[in-house]
Amino acid sequence: MQREIYQDLVNWKEKESHKPLMILGARQVGKTYIIDKFARENYKNYFMINLFERTDILEIYQSDLPAEEKYQKLKILLDFDLEAENSILFIDEIQESEKIISDLKFFCERHPKINIICAGSLLGVKLKRSKFSFPVGKVEMLTLYPMSFLEFLHAFEEELLIEEIKKSFTTDTPLLQPIHEKALNYYRMYLITGGMPESVKSLVNNKKDILKYDETILKNIMDSYFKDMDKYVTSNNEALKIERIYYSIPSQLANESNKFQFSKVQSGAKSRDYLSSLDWLIASNMVTLSSLVSVPEIPLKGFVKEDVFKLYLNDVGILNHLLEIKASDILLDNLSLYKGVITENYVANQLETMGYSLYYWQSNGIAEVDFLLYTKEGIIPLEVKAADNVQSKSLHVYMEKYKPQKSIRVSSQNFGYDKEKKVKSVPLYAIFCLKDL
Repeated sequence: MQREIYQDLVNWKEKESHKPLMILGARQVGKTYIIDKFARENYKNYFMINLFERTDILEIYQSDLPAEEKYQKLKILLDFDLEAENSILFIDEIQESEKIISDLKFFCERHPKINIICAGSLLGVKLKRSKFSFPVGKVEMLTLYPMSFLEFLHAFEEELLIEEIKKSFTTDTPLLQPIHEKALNYYRMYLITGGMPESVKSLVNNKKDILKYDETILKNIMDSYFKDMDKYVTSNNEALKIERIYYSIPSQLANESNKFQFSKVQSGAKSRDYLSSLDWLIASNMVTLSSLVSVPEIPLKGFVKEDVFKLYLNDVGILNHLLEIKASDILLDNLSLYKGVITENYVANQLETMGYSLYYWQSNGIAEVDFLLYTKEGIIPLEVKAADNVQSKSLHVYMEKYKPQKSIRVSSQNFGYDKEKKVKSVPLYAIFCLKDL
């Protein structure tokens, strides 16, 4: 599977002096696969440690020995010259040892020639709740998300289609209708599988035959999420609260209030009852938060209303799995109310993979813009439409009030640009082109 983060790993390698690298991301997004692939293809000498299996290494780092002495004993156990030229060490499941995480500072300062990459499930949660000091400034960090729609197209070797989409995005020229329909069909298949690599691989291996797609994959991933959770929560009560928030998200996205409400998680619940559990879900990368801003000005983060936000699931395939939506209904476009919810979650996922922080805007219940993009051209409003009906009072209200250079409407319509209204029309399958902004 081709992943965009691979180039980030290459860039890290090519730096004259680089710190240990830590890859964050939810379980099953492909961290181990892509790091292993990168290490094998870019280094002559490669050693991988899985801390679930290497209890001997855990024992060393649980001791009170000085850092240098631990390092010497580590070399004995590995029988691998960590400082040899063109060598790399990959520590997987590093969340199993807070002391190894803390000792990354020692490696950075005392043995800077060692190339180290670390990853682990629920690593974000572990870092947030660690009892040991995190090596701030001594570690580089990247986040791996589920496969984007662009990576999905790469998986099917649709390079010509990708280039055609990019050209039309740049020129605002509609694709030929058969090509447009082909791209939309890929988009609908992506809604079914989502971006979890194992899920995508099932469809690839079965040559896009959705009848042979293994629907149990997403269920198993969900099960693994909560199995992992049991290891890192403080109590059964916290685990229950986390699950309540998570399973409420599909219905929360359909709220008329267009915001997350703790009272929808449990009758009478207050935010203080669930804030710790919400932080857990965000740190685990299982959910994504989009913040309401009072004024769409730079910096957007400075105008956030802290107590008003939306939550999206980290993968649209998992969302559809939770909603128990049949693949046939997605392919045949037989969705009603939840079509908008699914589409919005999809767009949120794609924007996050491109590095956009998520913000939205409301005006006294009169209008709402789904996303605000902070770009080189300033703040650009982005409105999401699930179908080809693109009438929008909200976007008109925003444009009249704030007069941005342009706006973006994402829908199932073909490419285009309305010069009078300053609205750029982007098909749902072309979201990845927004990275260039």
